[in-house]
Amino acid sequence: MTAQPRPLAGRIAIVTGSTSGIGLGIGRALAEAGADLVINGLGDRPTIEALCAELAAEHGVRVVYDGADLIEPAGAASLVSDTIAAFGRVDVLVNNAGVQHVSPIEEFPLEKWDAILALNLSAAFHTIRTAFGPMKAAGWGRIVNIASAHGLVASPFKSAYVAAKHGVVGLTKTVALEGAKFGVTCNAICPGYVWTPLVENQIDDTAKARGISREEVIETVLLAAQPSKKFATVEELGALTVFLCSDAGRSITGTALPVDGGWVAQ
Repeated sequence: MTAQPRPLAGRIAIVTGSTSGIGLGIGRALAEAGADLVINGLGDRPTIEALCAELAAEHGVRVVYDGADLIEPAGAASLVSDTIAAFGRVDVLVNNAGVQHVSPIEEFPLEKWDAILALNLSAAFHTIRTAFGPMKAAGWGRIVNIASAHGLVASPFKSAYVAAKHGVVGLTKTVALEGAKFGVTCNAICPGYVWTPLVENQIDDTAKARGISREEVIETVLLAAQPSKKFATVEELGALTVFLCSDAGRSITGTALPVDGGWVAQ
C-alpha cells in the first residue's frame, strides 16, 4: 500500500492554546500532516509532556511544549524566537489562544477587558511580528488566526471578545497584504460553536441552571444562531488549517472563512 503524502512534512508549526480543545485538534491535524509541532497552553506539566509524547509517537514528528505566557508581549514574542532557536525556523503559526467573559458593557470588569484584548488580539500581533521577518526571508510562511463568527458579527454582552475578534480579522487582512509578495499567507478561520469538552460541560451546566433538557440547550441556546443546528468539530477546523497551510492554499490569503453552519449568512 502506498503511503499517503503528508503535505506539511518537514515544516515547523506553532499552535497557541493547543493543550486542549480547538488548538489541540489543529495541532493534531498538523502533526498528522507531517509538521513538527510546538504546543502552548495551560495544564499541568506531566499531562502536557505525556500529550507531546503521544502525538510524537502517533505521527512520527517532533512535538515539544513551550509554556510562554502570551498575556505578556515578551512571552508571545519568545514563543516564536525560542522555536526558531530550537528548530532553525518557523513555517506555520496558528494563533488560537483566547479567553472569554460575558457581561453588560456598563458592568464589564476593566481587568477582563484588558486580559481579553491582550490574549485574543495583542498576543497574535506579537507572535506574527516576531515570525514575519524570518518567514519573508525564507520566502514561505503560513499564518492562520483562529477568529470567530464574532469576528464578523456581534452578540450582546461580549464587547471585549467581539472587539478582539474583529481586530483579529483586520490584522489578518493587513498581514496578508504585507506578505503577499513574499510567499507568506495569512488567513482567519471564524468558527461558530465547536464541539469541545468545554462546550459539553457548558451544556450540562446550562440545562441544570435553566431546568431544561440537553437537547433544548443545544437547539435554543447554543445553536440558536447556527442554522445547521450542528456543532463544528475540531477535526473540521484542523483539516481546513492543513489545507490553508499546504501548497494547495498558497493563493488563499487575507480571508475570513466562516465555519459556522450558516450563522453569518443570515
